[in-house]
Amino acid sequence: MPHTLNSYWLSALILAALLLPASGAPVKDALTESPAGDPSGEGEMPSDLLSDSPRWGPFLAITKYHRKEFEDEFKDDVKYHFLENYKISSATASCPMSNFSKEACLLRLVHGLQTYEVLLRHVVKEYPSKLILSGFKYRSDSMISLIKEKMRHPERVSALSSNQEETLLREVDNPNIFHRKMTAHSILRQFHFFLVDSLVSLRKKEMLKGSMS
Repeated sequence: MPHTLNSYWLSALILAALLLPASGAPVKDALTESPAGDPSGEGEMPSDLLSDSPRWGPFLAITKYHRKEFEDEFKDDVKYHFLENYKISSATASCPMSNFSKEACLLRLVHGLQTYEVLLRHVVKEYPSKLILSGFKYRSDSMISLIKEKMRHPERVSALSSNQEETLLREVDNPNIFHRKMTAHSILRQFHFFLVDSLVSLRKKEMLKGSMS
């Protein structure tokens, strides 16, 4: 079922609430990477949950203001919900809430990051001044390494082949400038939902596992 504009903000609020540290620290602190070796709070033990990792902060920052950026660029000429017409079929779906193991969810997260790493090249091509995307591959590789540490079978992770990458980029290419820009914005929009929905699901699975142990 397509996301509505209200669900866009609702999902972000849900994620922000779930990522709040137990101490009640502000959300912005929870999503900001601390300097190496600097604990997140005085006298507090850092969380071992993947969903609590500050490494998610830079990824969330990429799409945090996307809707406003889109509306500032196109004003009233193109409505935000118009991006529903430009969904990328090859983009990885988010980790579902139920009927999906934590291991399968982690594998889905890795594949999703690998896929968006390629798709975001199209965004950079259309919007080269979007500096927030610089260094994405480094951050993505770092996050994938962390996810693999949490997996029981990290050997199941495989990199995308050059043919797979070329197929992804061919799907989003178009000779029409307007269509290319709409596709770039659609990628950012789908990336947002992938992150938020998957992290909420992962958080639920980690908390459920913790309550059972």
